[in-house]
Formats: sequence, structure tokens, C-alpha cells
Amino acid sequence: MKILAINGSPRENWNTATLLNKALEGAASQGAETELIHLYDLNYKGCISCFACKLKDGKSYGKCAFKDGLTPVLEKIENADAIILGSPIYFGNVTGAMRSFIERMAFPYVVYDANYSSLFKKKIPLGFIYTMNLDEKTMKEWGYVPVLKGTENQLGRIFGASEALYVTDTYQFNDYSKYIVTAFDEAHKAKRREDEFPNDCKKAFEMGVRFTN
Repeated sequence: MKILAINGSPRENWNTATLLNKALEGAASQGAETELIHLYDLNYKGCISCFACKLKDGKSYGKCAFKDGLTPVLEKIENADAIILGSPIYFGNVTGAMRSFIERMAFPYVVYDANYSSLFKKKIPLGFIYTMNLDEKTMKEWGYVPVLKGTENQLGRIFGASEALYVTDTYQFNDYSKYIVTAFDEAHKAKRREDEFPNDCKKAFEMGVRFTN
């Protein structure tokens, strides 16, 4: 069994990456082969609307025809048994890098028929791990959940099933005194990281375990 984790954060050793690694640790504990891919290491763009993946009798039907740094990753997606996407939230949604990746990953599998059926060859679990500065109450008040849930539902229909882990009120800087961030209390952030982030890591680990079953 092969489980892929995709890091949509530009930071390779911070909240999102830590949680993805915990999820992969959970999967590995059950014997799965795992891999973490950092999108910001790759040179690629989003869907260019060439529609080669929809062309009748086309050699790229059901596959992204555009070749760039994302091509090897898309090949790995095709053979994965589970996928976990991780991203910080920027302006109420996943990062631009993650959004471009999702376009390229998902659109080729969508059939333009009455049911928008899927060409993905099997049903696999798809996980989403979100990290954000906002606390849970504000996240809901600002409407983040419906926006993110829409993408989760769409990808769930394509790949099989989806679930999400929302990690809120995260610790953002090593030294808050260097930045103008009066909206946040450093002591509160530090305490939450000490008290709650281990629980978030445990939840990520458990997601990885579930995805092997």
C-alpha cells in the first residue's frame, strides 16, 4: 500500500508539514509505504485549459497532457492507495500552490457526462489537513468551512471518500516580537501549541492509520 502526502505550505518544517509527517507515521506503523511531496520544491502551474484530457480518442484522455515539474507527482497519484493534502489557509482557502495542484490532479479524471463521473480507476480515501491562525470560532464565523467543504466534496466524488482535520489557532512565528501581530497573543499561542498541537498530531497520526484499512 502506498500513501502520498502533499504539502501545500512553503514551509517544510512547520505546522502543516509536521502534521503530514505524523499522518504518514500512522500509515507506516501499519506497514504502508509513504512519501511526502513538497509542492514549493516543484516548478509547475495550474490547469491551462487545453482540454487534451477530454479529447475523443486522444492519447492523453483522462490524463493531464501538460508536462512540467508536477508530471511525476501526477503519475504517483494515479497509483496511490490514499492521498493526504495539507495546506495552511491563506485568505480563506488553501494556498495557490495547492489550488493549482488540485486543478491538475482532479480535472483530468472528471468526465463531462450527465453525472460528472470519474475516470479514477479505484476508490481511495482522501484526507485534508488544514492549518490556520484563526481560532475555531472565528474560522466558522468567517465562512471558511463551506468553502473548504465544497472542494472536499468534489474531490471525494472523484476519488472515493474524503475527511478533514482542521487545526486552528496555530503558532506562526518562532519569535513574535519581531513582527507586527497585535491581533494575537504570543503567550496564548505558545500555550496552545504546547497543550493542543500534540492532540492535533495524534489526530493526524490516527488518520494515517485509518487510511491503511
